[in-house]
Amino acid sequence: MTTTNNDDVRKESPAELKRGHLLEIDATRDITTAEHDLKFWDAVRQYPMAVFWALFFCIAVVMAGFDAQLVTSFYALPAFQQRFGDLYEGSYEISAPWQTGLGMGNPIGQVLGALACGWPLERWGRRVTLGVCCIWSICFVFVQFFSTSVGMLCAGEILGGLAYGFYVVIAPAYASEICPLALRGVLTASVNLAFVIGQFIAQGCSAGLESRLDEWAYKAPFAIQWVWPVVLLIGLPFAPESPYWLVRQNRKDDARAALKKLSSQKDRPDIESVLAMIEQTDLLEQELEATTTYLDCFKGANLRRTEISIMVYLIQVIGGNPLIGYANFFFEQAGLNASDAFNMGVGNTALGFVGTCLSWLLISKFGRRTIYNSGMALMTLLLFIIGFLDLGHSHSGAIWAQATLMDIWTFIYQMTVGPICFVIISEISATRLRGKTIAITTAVQAAASVIFTVAMPYMLNSDEANWRGKAGFLFGAVSLICLIWCWYRIPESRGRTFEELDILFEKKVPARHFANYDLLQSSEDAHLSSEKADIPV
Repeated sequence: MTTTNNDDVRKESPAELKRGHLLEIDATRDITTAEHDLKFWDAVRQYPMAVFWALFFCIAVVMAGFDAQLVTSFYALPAFQQRFGDLYEGSYEISAPWQTGLGMGNPIGQVLGALACGWPLERWGRRVTLGVCCIWSICFVFVQFFSTSVGMLCAGEILGGLAYGFYVVIAPAYASEICPLALRGVLTASVNLAFVIGQFIAQGCSAGLESRLDEWAYKAPFAIQWVWPVVLLIGLPFAPESPYWLVRQNRKDDARAALKKLSSQKDRPDIESVLAMIEQTDLLEQELEATTTYLDCFKGANLRRTEISIMVYLIQVIGGNPLIGYANFFFEQAGLNASDAFNMGVGNTALGFVGTCLSWLLISKFGRRTIYNSGMALMTLLLFIIGFLDLGHSHSGAIWAQATLMDIWTFIYQMTVGPICFVIISEISATRLRGKTIAITTAVQAAASVIFTVAMPYMLNSDEANWRGKAGFLFGAVSLICLIWCWYRIPESRGRTFEELDILFEKKVPARHFANYDLLQSSEDAHLSSEKADIPV
């Protein structure tokens, strides 16, 4: 038997590597080490256009956040009530069934859109698929803008929501595939910031137009939705495609050109080494999974990766976020009039914006697992406190305390669980299955949103269960169970290349050991052992 030494393996092209080499970091040892050593600001200087294009794609997510927040805010808008509502005891209001229908339009559309996006993403790539979705959005904003009945508006919401399902999948997948390791956390977390910006703009538009009594009180916000797809369509022809997708399409020269577009001419990294790492990662995943279907997301090591991705996104819904959507309800109970309660809602969204920005600092200092679990622990505690404050006789002070705790909960959520979720799902999923994995997680999360959209009014309305703040007990208990799951199942992906993550999952390394498992050293030990045994690696 011949012996294969370290230098021989490094000289092999990724296509020539045998399966025995694939579970060791060796052919890409140098570039893997360089990725680990690259600091944040050095990465920004090397990849300035990667930062720009990742944020540019997030504009699509702004649309999704804007639409979801906009329609629900219209329920208290006098002009909207008169146009689409029914007269009841001298005043107009949107009936409960239509409120439910309109509220579910966005999440139902996201479920269908997310599940439908896997094939076009892999067939046409991120850039073309996003362009088609922008045209789709422009068309169905027309339906919303010119709606003459609440049923027509509901149809426009559902059909427009199909594109939002695509947007939420494309943005994090694209950001994770065009940037180096040092930038991956911040840029994928920007997806959550885009959501918050969309919600904040929607709240501001509704608050600013609340006093108008003509049709432009609700038509103007709908018209704003034409701005973002037009901006995207103007910029997309110049955007580089994902190098990972291009390698999977056997377009190596195009992948090389894309990497050059994403990096700086002055401080350009070794493009050939980066390209070799992408090829090696793709080769490894081809060996581990022969096909790239939705079913493959639930096979072998990918089952664990899909479970983690689904849960960290689902926790956003089942862990208390629906309750925070009713903060205005508590402000009104505390004695504020509708207008002031609405303005307090804008303040709640602003806190979320600040929290998401602060998450970038946390991401640069702490691991994903640490941030997510810490956030879950604090949020769980706050939910139980909200529940206890509602025991006994409810008074204004207790309601104000609950509303304040909701603001604090929002701040912590947007600083931890909210943005880190998008980082985790973008890093944990295999590159060949990333689009489909994120699609599945988005669909599950949106489906849960549909359920809670129906359930929340029955939990909180005074003529139904009238739980008020006691709903904190329900969400607190669910959040506690989720926290236990997080401790045992969420791995630390900070500082790991996609190739390293593939290997760690294939080796079945426990979640709590991901951070300290030294793949570079274990690869070196494997070579030494094989050389002593005189067998090839």
